[in-house]
Formats: sequence, structure tokens, C-alpha cells
Amino acid sequence: MDQTMPKTESAEKMQIQTPKIPWQDRPAGCVDPLWRYDANPIIHRDALPTSHGVFNSAAVVFGNGFAGVFRADDKSRRQHLHVGFSKDGLSWDIEPDPIRMVSDDPDLPPHEMGYDPRVCWIEDRYYVIWCDIYERYPTIGLAWTRDFRRFHQMERAFLPFNRNGVLFPRRINGMYVMLSRPSDGGHTAFGDIYCSRSPDLRYWGDHRLVMKPQQPWETTKIGAGPVPIETPEGWLLLYHGVLCSCNGFVYSFGAALLDRDEPWKVVARAKPYLMTPARSYEHVGDVPNVVFPVAALVEPQTDRMAIYYGAADTVVCLAFAHVSELVDWVKANA
Repeated sequence: MDQTMPKTESAEKMQIQTPKIPWQDRPAGCVDPLWRYDANPIIHRDALPTSHGVFNSAAVVFGNGFAGVFRADDKSRRQHLHVGFSKDGLSWDIEPDPIRMVSDDPDLPPHEMGYDPRVCWIEDRYYVIWCDIYERYPTIGLAWTRDFRRFHQMERAFLPFNRNGVLFPRRINGMYVMLSRPSDGGHTAFGDIYCSRSPDLRYWGDHRLVMKPQQPWETTKIGAGPVPIETPEGWLLLYHGVLCSCNGFVYSFGAALLDRDEPWKVVARAKPYLMTPARSYEHVGDVPNVVFPVAALVEPQTDRMAIYYGAADTVVCLAFAHVSELVDWVKANA
């Protein structure tokens, strides 16, 4: 399988176009480093005729607009990935048929079901990373695309069981780098974030522990969220953390800074959560009390960040922040 094609002119043009990301100014009186879009949710559970829910989905800049890979559970409760497009990052046209992967390797077990995708631009193409169901168990699937029409399936990164695979958006010291969370075959009442490296996106090693749960709001398990954002202070990582309450799991998310050259080393990690379920659409749904960050769009010239997150395993929502303010908040609350 071709994994190292040279850059093409069309791919470069797709990446350098920079439409304005979704944005809403901080509400009056808000002192938090992050605030919700007042028209949440932006994608409802019935966005497709066959969907039981649409949530935990990724978006990226693409051409003059945006493209995304969406988790849509159908009415038989099978978990599928769908592609979608948007002019403004708010209103989305999601393809009704699930993504069909192609592969030149007849021995590669085909992709059938998957969920919680991330999308990452590296060098000359977009990579899709998702929780892939392989022989009934979760592991990390990989594919690449240049046009969001043809998706080339790659070898799965790890053996089962693993979830929350997230690629860094460039090679670090010549190596591809991925965060992941080893897990089990169920709902996983444990979980730490690990970092792994690869020379070719096929063979992975140099596994290093990055973070374990520390605070009460994340005491059960943690997992990486959107693609890390490079800043002068380090890689800004948003991640989810889970508290096991008397009424079940509560998913919040927090933030940390990782070393730019050795991203398995934590520079700073905020003790408080950044967001926790507090709105009706985050409390009520298929899985109550969930906010789950998956994607972040950044506008460097304005310092703006738009964060896509799943709410209650049912809908897609948006929140906003300024990157520099968020970095300062992490350091001040470490």
C-alpha cells in the first residue's frame, strides 16, 4: 500500500485554503476559558434517515470549507463512519451511506464497523483514526484520503484492545507519533494515555506512559481527544476523563501541555476540568452525562479555537476558546 507518496499540487492547495472557522464571542459575564455555542447541538441524532444518533465526530479544514468523518449509529445500533461536508463548519451535509474502505491487500481484514473518529492532516494527506471493531473487539483503525471520497484502509495500529487513537499532526524527530488508551472488550473501568512511535505508520513501538488519572473528576479513566495543537509552550492536549459516580460514569474534559520534542513528557496539566456536563443535551441522551471532545479547528491569525464534542452519546456540539488563554489556564492551574 502506498503510504509515502510525494505531495501533489492538488493536496497542497486543499490544505492552504483557510476558511473562517465557526466562532461565537465569549458571553458577557463568562470567566471560563471555554464557552459553549448558544445554538447547540449543531447536529441532531436524526441527521440521517437511518441514524439513531450522530456524535463523537471529527471535522477539518478542506478546500474552501470543511470536511468531517462522523460517527452515526444506525437503528440496528451498528456503529458506522460517514463522511460529511460543510461551508461554514456549522451546517453539515452528511452522506447517507457509510464510508467504504479500499485496500490493495487481499489479506487485510476489511473494515466493517467503527466509531469515535479523529482526522489529521500530515504532509500531503488526511489520516482517519478510529476505534475499529476487529473480530468483535476494539482496536485502532487507520486510513488515508486526499479527497474524502476514496478512503484507503491501512494496517490496524495495534492488537485489541485499544481505543482513542490520536495522531500528532507532524513527524517528531522523523517519527510518526500516536496517543492511545489500552482498554478491554467492554466499557473499560480503567485507562491511561500512552504514546507510541512509528517510522512508517505500520509498525509501532517505543510505547511510553503519558498520563494516568489523578483528579477525582477523571479518577476512572482518561483518553486523548482532538489532534494535539502545537504551541510555543508545548503540545496542547484536550482529553476526556471519567468519574464513576453513584449514578454511573460522568465524562468531562480537561487540558494538558506535552513536550514538543518528547510528547510522552507532561509539561503542565490542569487540575480542574475544562468542561463537565451542565446542559440538558449533555445530561439527557443515550449515555447521560457525557461531554467528549473529538476535534479542534484553530485559526492562528486570530488565536481562535472551535472544539467539536459529542454530548450524551447522541448529538454533536461546539465550544470555543482562545488558544493562548487556554495554554495560560493550564499553566496557572497545574
